[in-house]
Amino acid sequence: MKIKTFQDILPMVERPSRYLGTETNSIKKDPNKVRLKVALAFPDLYEIGTSHFGLQILYHILNKHKEIAAERVYAPDVDMESYLRSSHMPLVSMESHKPLKSFDIIGFSLLYELNYTNVLTMLDLSGIPFFSSERDGLFPLIIAGGPCTCNPEPVADFFDVMVVGDGEKVIVDISKAWLTWKEDGSEDKGVLLKQLSLIKGVYVPAFFDLAGSSAGSKTFFQIPQPRFSDYKVIAREIIADLDTAPFPDAPIIPFGKPVHDRLRLEIARGCTRGCRFCQAGMIYRPVRERSVKKLLNLFDTSCDATGYEDLSLLSLSTADYSSIISLMNQLMSRCEPRHIAVSLPSLRAGTLTPELINIIKKVRKTGFTIAPEAGSQRLRDVINKNITEEEIVETVQDVFDLGWLVIKLYFMIGLPSETEEDLLAIVELVKKLRKIKTRSGRKGQINVSVATFIPKPHTPFQWAPQISLTESREKIERLRANLKIPGIRFKWQNPEVSMLEGLFARGDRRLSCLLVDAYKKGCKFDGWSDRFQYGLWEKAFFDQGLDVDRYTTRARDVTDRLPWDHIDTGVTKEFLKLEWEKAECGEHTPDCRRGDCNTCGVCDFKTIEPKVLQSGKDMVNERLYKKRGASDEEAGAYTMIRLFYSKQSHAKYFGHLELVNIFLRALRRAGISVKFTEGFHPMPKVSFEDALPIGMESLNESLSVVVCGSVKPNAVTTSLNKHLPKGLLVKDCQISSSKPDIKRQKSATYFVELKEGCFDKQKLNDFIKSPDFVKTRVNRKGKVKKIDFKDMVLKINLTEPSKMMISLRSEPGRTARPFEIIKEIFNLSEEIMKQATIIKQ
Repeated sequence: MKIKTFQDILPMVERPSRYLGTETNSIKKDPNKVRLKVALAFPDLYEIGTSHFGLQILYHILNKHKEIAAERVYAPDVDMESYLRSSHMPLVSMESHKPLKSFDIIGFSLLYELNYTNVLTMLDLSGIPFFSSERDGLFPLIIAGGPCTCNPEPVADFFDVMVVGDGEKVIVDISKAWLTWKEDGSEDKGVLLKQLSLIKGVYVPAFFDLAGSSAGSKTFFQIPQPRFSDYKVIAREIIADLDTAPFPDAPIIPFGKPVHDRLRLEIARGCTRGCRFCQAGMIYRPVRERSVKKLLNLFDTSCDATGYEDLSLLSLSTADYSSIISLMNQLMSRCEPRHIAVSLPSLRAGTLTPELINIIKKVRKTGFTIAPEAGSQRLRDVINKNITEEEIVETVQDVFDLGWLVIKLYFMIGLPSETEEDLLAIVELVKKLRKIKTRSGRKGQINVSVATFIPKPHTPFQWAPQISLTESREKIERLRANLKIPGIRFKWQNPEVSMLEGLFARGDRRLSCLLVDAYKKGCKFDGWSDRFQYGLWEKAFFDQGLDVDRYTTRARDVTDRLPWDHIDTGVTKEFLKLEWEKAECGEHTPDCRRGDCNTCGVCDFKTIEPKVLQSGKDMVNERLYKKRGASDEEAGAYTMIRLFYSKQSHAKYFGHLELVNIFLRALRRAGISVKFTEGFHPMPKVSFEDALPIGMESLNESLSVVVCGSVKPNAVTTSLNKHLPKGLLVKDCQISSSKPDIKRQKSATYFVELKEGCFDKQKLNDFIKSPDFVKTRVNRKGKVKKIDFKDMVLKINLTEPSKMMISLRSEPGRTARPFEIIKEIFNLSEEIMKQATIIKQ
């Protein structure tokens, strides 16, 4: 089977909808009407990348500019990569399916060190050299941003430019500089890099040489040395006021099953709790809170534009938001009548009050995770995790008292100064929490997650050693053995994954060659447990002559020069040293938003300072807000409707569950209120008559929906079609008095056309003449079942050598699809059948 275009690959891969690029709220511009084309690249699977809201923010900002077109690209899964390579096709963008190499700028989001090999995969598939030094001005400008750039050195050789800090302003400044460079008619990359280096937050790795690389010298690391006297330190860019920062009010709604499949609102950025292990708490300072009014406006607009049934409030510590109760009450007045659940993914024990829990559960119970981090109070004091055991116990008790049955706890092993007593304290704390009973008198389920502590740059623990692989394995095994108790589930991160993350977190530029070697050996998707191949990494360590322990388990001295010292996050090294000293004494540092300034160095108190709301004063007049859809539901007026729709073109790649989500969210966006079931987890009253397999088209499918109030069928059809993606079309809407009887015996007729070749007439005749055609089918549980395909085929005939019509019987417990029947009758390969067009008539 010859593959000629990217579209030919789609039927061949798992989850083809992840490559369509036709999601609701995606933007596709005319390339002839823009001057700059930017590809926003995320080096992980679509389901992970679409869950990262930072990329959506940049997409929103860039596409607001008429002369800029921003598109997206994600790391292809291994099946797509294989087809691209075997077909000699390049990696393409989502929206236009244009090769990445044809873009002017490619911007990578670096959120996780174990995504680095995926960056190389994406460059390799695009025909772009890995190293910046091998690319001239004719190649796209390769840039990167995200938290990993606070130590850019392990991947610095791959990028022309790296952004340190908030990207909202920097990405626009970079784009303008590129446009000016182009206007001048220059193709000299050096000229462009010099202009870009003038932008705050921009690091140009080529403008730094390396020193101190001798293993026998005092400084083991390769230390970047500035080539220019006026470009020695890269200061982090900080957005001073989130209320003035652009934020997507019509975010893209991903297909499939993204990790975070919900509407997200960033309520605050930064945290000053001061946990000494936490890199995010240091590099995102100061705390900047969005106003309640701004958040409610964003919610109203975003909710209408997306139709999401879940809302998540984003922050490093959500319950620390000054007006959290006010915000939650006002959000719930909007969410409750619409059956929109609200979750707070980042919570601290002591901040999760019964009042807040009661607000959250008004629509649907969402999960709770608490991170004690350490089992003993002594060690929590060392890491400045300012919560007590009493607060942890009270929080878990409150959660169980208010109806929850499960809570998740997160701990770390290998924290600085950890002793055997600290490790056993984790066990004792978990056992104590396990004894707490729920409202029904039962003991709650405790899910425990444990990971090895990884020292990170720009934290007080950046000088600390990481524990060895052997020690990490032993500690995890001891915890696992001691927590093998009914009602406790124990999970842990692979210590080898933690070791690799630790290597790249505090590495230097020598690691770029290691990355290339590991990639060539087959390493990719290293953050995925089922794809991580530590054995290949060990071979790469050996071949590169790399001593991993020098980077990970060796303690640093506070006087050592570090590879990231030229990156200025705003937090001074003096403050980090002081916090390191306090940790050794177990001394507490208070949260500066509730007390005096701790002089960490971030704030200048002119433009950069904490922006914290005054609790209770940021109110909105709720009388101006109408509870849309509430009145009809409260009155108990409902109507059952049947929708008849076609599913063609790209829509054939939607699985049944994502099709359900697509319709439910389209109904919400269209303003059509759906009735929900009663109970702890209310569900919309929607039923689809047939669950079509991926790859099959249909001219006439139907679903039943119970809606609130009375509706006009023509208005429903018109409104829904405005909100459905390409390939889905509602043809008719009928008011129904009852649900259709989907259990009755039915038949369906299908049109089938082969993309290449013809159907074998002799095989068809053999099938028609045979008394039966019994085949064996094995279900997912391994159960073997025999089915007579002859009995299932009501009619079959060839209309042309490569086309046929086939009618199949369908009844409960005996259903067969044309794909498997035709494959068996004509002995066709799976590839040929996947490429075939199958349309249910």
